[in-house]
Amino acid sequence: MKTLLLALLSMVIAATESYGQQYLFYLHGAIVEDQGADAVSPQFGKYEYNNILNAFRKEKFKVISEVRAKDTDPETYAHKVVKQIDSLLKTGAKPNNITVVGASKGCLIAMYVSSFLKNKDVNFVFLAGCFGNISTMSPDINFCGNILSIHEKSDGIGRSCAELKKRSSQAIPHYKEIELNTGLKHGFIYKPLQEWVAPAIKWARNDYE
Repeated sequence: MKTLLLALLSMVIAATESYGQQYLFYLHGAIVEDQGADAVSPQFGKYEYNNILNAFRKEKFKVISEVRAKDTDPETYAHKVVKQIDSLLKTGAKPNNITVVGASKGCLIAMYVSSFLKNKDVNFVFLAGCFGNISTMSPDINFCGNILSIHEKSDGIGRSCAELKKRSSQAIPHYKEIELNTGLKHGFIYKPLQEWVAPAIKWARNDYE
């Protein structure tokens, strides 16, 4: 009987922790697939993958991230993340305590997660992932959830996601666009800059102003 009570107590504690815990999925750019966690671009410098994760860990988020295999298929990986989120929800995690942050190729994956998950209460932060012909290349993208789109004015790759938002037919309770002006081009995603980290944290905490 004592063993059974301890097991039930452990289950209650785990469920309580899941309910209150804030989870953040971080999906990195393609260069980390190619080179690993210590990736270096000749144009933008080192991709500070671990520093980015630590910036969110310091804010008490349970960070879920991994270095993806080279040439990972975005849609296939998105389904993997959807399954992980579904598992969290089944343990009692609140959907608005779950945030998916995607940068560049990771942003494309995050957009597919938004589309496939179909949960309007989950938060998403899209970084530099809406490139010119994405609408025709990725017809299955159909946003759902609370969407924060951040792009850099000097970046010739990632632009505004407004057109994709406009064509999306699923529920988007909150949507916001931020244009940065760091002068770092696509390299702004390589570092845990407060210019994008701070808004992402606010969004993950359900501050949509």
